[in-house]
Amino acid sequence: MLAHCLTTLLLSVALLVVGLAALAGAGEGLPAGAAPRALDFPHFPDRLHAFVWRNWGLVDLDRLAKVLDTSPANVAAVGASMGLRPAPPVPPEQRARGYITVLRRNWHLLPYDQLLTLLDLSAEQLAYALREDDFLFIKLGSLKPQCEPLRYAPPSEIAKVRAAEIKRTIEEVFGDEWFEPAEPRFAFVRELSAPLAAPPPKPADGLRFIYSYFALFGDPLMNPDLDPFPDGLLQRLAALGVNGVWMHTVLYTLAPSAMFPEFGAGWETRLANLRNLVERAGRCGIAVYLYMNEPRAMPAAFFRNRPQMRGVQEGDHFALCTSAPEVRAWLSDALAHVFRSVPGLGGVFTISGSENLTNCASHGQWLKCPQCKSRAPAEIIAEANAAIEAGVHRGSPEAKVIVWDWGWNDAWAPDIIARLPRSVWLQSVSEWSLPIERGGVKTAVGEYSISAVGPGPRATKHWALAKKAGLKTSAKCQFNNTWEMSAVPYLPTLDLVAEHCANLAAADVDGFQLSWSLGGYPSPNLEIAAQFSRRPWPTRDAALDAVARGRFGPDGAALARKAWTAFSDAFREFPYSCGLYTAPMQYGPSNLLFERPTGYHATMVGFPYDDLKSWRGAYPTDVFLSQFVKVADGWKLGLGPLAQAAQKAPPERRADAEAELRFAETCWLHFQSIVNQTRFVLERDALVAGPAPRSAGESIERMERMRAALESEIAIARRLYTLSRLDSRIGYEASNHYYYVPLDLAEKVLNCRRLLVWLGR
Repeated sequence: MLAHCLTTLLLSVALLVVGLAALAGAGEGLPAGAAPRALDFPHFPDRLHAFVWRNWGLVDLDRLAKVLDTSPANVAAVGASMGLRPAPPVPPEQRARGYITVLRRNWHLLPYDQLLTLLDLSAEQLAYALREDDFLFIKLGSLKPQCEPLRYAPPSEIAKVRAAEIKRTIEEVFGDEWFEPAEPRFAFVRELSAPLAAPPPKPADGLRFIYSYFALFGDPLMNPDLDPFPDGLLQRLAALGVNGVWMHTVLYTLAPSAMFPEFGAGWETRLANLRNLVERAGRCGIAVYLYMNEPRAMPAAFFRNRPQMRGVQEGDHFALCTSAPEVRAWLSDALAHVFRSVPGLGGVFTISGSENLTNCASHGQWLKCPQCKSRAPAEIIAEANAAIEAGVHRGSPEAKVIVWDWGWNDAWAPDIIARLPRSVWLQSVSEWSLPIERGGVKTAVGEYSISAVGPGPRATKHWALAKKAGLKTSAKCQFNNTWEMSAVPYLPTLDLVAEHCANLAAADVDGFQLSWSLGGYPSPNLEIAAQFSRRPWPTRDAALDAVARGRFGPDGAALARKAWTAFSDAFREFPYSCGLYTAPMQYGPSNLLFERPTGYHATMVGFPYDDLKSWRGAYPTDVFLSQFVKVADGWKLGLGPLAQAAQKAPPERRADAEAELRFAETCWLHFQSIVNQTRFVLERDALVAGPAPRSAGESIERMERMRAALESEIAIARRLYTLSRLDSRIGYEASNHYYYVPLDLAEKVLNCRRLLVWLGR
């Protein structure tokens, strides 16, 4: 019963309350998009075996049996036939925190009705999650592959033979380790939640706020059992100079409204939980900030009796137009209610140009709105932010309102900044628009970069405009990890982090947002940032030396510094481009390979597929490949010194040092895997879809290069299986849950073994 409640409380997100289903588009059906034919996975005997393998240890046997309309014994027999160890019960916390992992791995296996059974959700609940859980449907490709219903049938003799082959392969490749238990997924939650004995330090100067390493993005205030900021995590962050944490919220769930009676159901629960968090965080010298991406667009039915509030349309939703005074009044009143009800709440930060449609100018379509078409977009955006500021400060004059320029048209920015209330802060992504040249290709950084060190010209310009207008300034950074690589808690590229911190100190910004949904781990990278939190600032070398000595001791510090420099130098070669979101950096060797082009396009940190064109972004294929070779080869040079440093670390820091070595090796395995996958797809496409080979020798050479890539992938997947089995942090990121679990790496071995057989024909 507890397990069911925990899962339902999380996965229903805001649909736990009566009436919210209408806001999520209830009855409109689950989104399908183009709905192409689902992929086949021929390294399994059939879809039944693929389903059992992929859900083994993530979903209880009883639930799998219910999906397949069979008995748990039949499901267990299918698993045993492939050599899978007896599946232990799935802890309630894992079920509650890992639903995106389960959804993603079954996206090509099950139709929606069976996905609902697997996840124990209603259609309305899943529809809301796909829309509101950090653009989940976009991450899944904005389409649902067509899947026939999957029902259990006794395996055929051919399927039994192939299952036995899988079992033999697993025993051959993994040996006795296959029977060794893995660290339970999400074990790190309990470790980071354990309170520390030491008293909290004095709060850092300025503003330094960050996301939780393991918060749930959708509706975190509805379930205190899934606390995004337990005391232990707050203490660890405070010790690293963090004095603020932020969380995702949707304003219409936080306050009642006489104007909009559909809004506010469940607000009492959410604000009670928020008060508790604010009080606990305050004891650690940490303030709580709310992410305001408001007002959220609404379905057409919402505007049936409110036509004057209906703004521009996107899909089946319309902007809640902020040119209507009633909408601005609601924004202000709702926030005043929140801040009056939660004393000590630190403030908000706003995004008024994100992927979500908010004000009518947020996506540049204001001319299509009858109320907004005669207004300047800068006026609309500034006015929406002013309504938010007025409500926050009516409820709490001391609270901070941070206006983030994310998504603003650069031509509008000066006028927006000039129109903002003088009490707000102006935040910019530090590295945005920074020009870079890698492999002879000139491009510019958007955001989410550690490899390119900010600040860039856009942030510098906007901060100067803000200071001239009397506003305080904040830098949005990613000091732990980025979408360049987010499958580890932090990248040990500390030289780059120290360089960035020194640059920002010189720029004299007033505050920092230290992470988005990724990057909230208490790490040595944050120790570097903490070195620059108090004046006088250290030199880069002094900061690096201090952190190296603290983590690796006097005997290992120089070796750690050598490793960090090697990693940083290698990472400067990263081929940054729009492929940041689509290439397999997050999934590494768990990304499957196919004997023929799939025809699927890579999705935003969801499915890389085999879409090399999207992976490479602005880079020609040969340059993309050569740059990742540079990254992988250069990164490998740091692993030896780091291993030596870990051996020399003091006993009390040995576990942290060994974990850093695991993270560093995982990064290298991912980078080398991208090299392998690129080579395989490049040669495969030339072989099966390119022009006819000029000679038989050319075809043989291509096949040999493909074989070499596959053999390397097997070795990499095998090694990463060990690392991820030992450390539950590997493969995890808060807004995507687990990119992969150890069984996915074993599946990659099966995938590559089958392709080697295919190449031998």
